Amino acid sequence: MDEPNIQTEVDRYISWPGQALAYKLGQLEILKLRQEARGKLGDKFDLRAFHDEIVGSGPLPLDILDSHVKDWIAERAKI
Repeated sequence: MDEPNIQTEVDRYISWPGQALAYKLGQLEILKLRQEARGKLGDKFDLRAFHDEIVGSGPLPLDILDSHVKDWIAERAKI
């Protein structure tokens, strides 16, 4: 990244630290759910379908996303 973009990012994180924290918590939750889906679905796991499910759900609170993805895993396991 060039210097002006780096400065803009640093300024944003300093003035709005909750946003960076929310992004990181969301990332960690999605990675946890992806690992769980891979473990439970094995060869049936499709990364593209997983991402479609995450993104297609729109913005959700993390506890609801967790429940939503676990339902998706259960449905995929039946196929």
